Amino acid sequence: MADLRIHDYDSRVDLDICLAREVAAALETALRERGVASLAVSGGRTPVGMFQQLRQMRLDWSRVWITLVDDRWLPADHEDSNERLVREHLLKYQVEAANFVGLKTAAATPEAGLDAVEAALAPIPQPFDVLILGMGEDGHTASLFPCSAELASAAALDNPRQVAAVNPTSAPYARISLTLAAIVRSRNLFLHLTGAKKKAIFDAAMAAPTDRLPIARVFDAASGVCHMYWAE
Repeated sequence: MADLRIHDYDSRVDLDICLAREVAAALETALRERGVASLAVSGGRTPVGMFQQLRQMRLDWSRVWITLVDDRWLPADHEDSNERLVREHLLKYQVEAANFVGLKTAAATPEAGLDAVEAALAPIPQPFDVLILGMGEDGHTASLFPCSAELASAAALDNPRQVAAVNPTSAPYARISLTLAAIVRSRNLFLHLTGAKKKAIFDAAMAAPTDRLPIARVFDAASGVCHMYWAE
């Protein structure tokens, strides 16, 4: 089980600044030690302010690989695409030099696109140097939904794939997601939460002795120090 460290902030702006600094520091360490760095980020509204802070950090972004933790199986210019969100809020200015790999292919379904996505991810330095998760109000993280028939295989730690196709019944769109095995191998694992409701859901999920929600499974399986950044 991970050594989970909780970081509480008085404001979301303070959280965004501090998390961006920590992510940049971890990427800088990777660049110094290994010459390249890799970052996997989540979508949704929560990380937008942090992305805007991170894109101001001075790094050799040309040696950084960036990908998504998950995405909806939608065109990259669709309003609900995580790739669109990342391109609009993170891949700007100096970060345009980064090597970005999206998770959506031309295949009709995520199931049909799995092999192509695996091939696209192959050049990215593994394990990820930094991976940033979010969480939904049902306890899902990445696109590992408690309602999905694919959860058992996507959350199996012996799953050899980096990605899984997911078809949640409680949310729109088919999805492509990093597997739990790929997530927990990351060198620096962060959870980014805002709002009292999500904090209460997270606390309840972590306290449950059985029927572990996906967010709790992450920290059950991860090792070393992990971090949860939260603000009201």
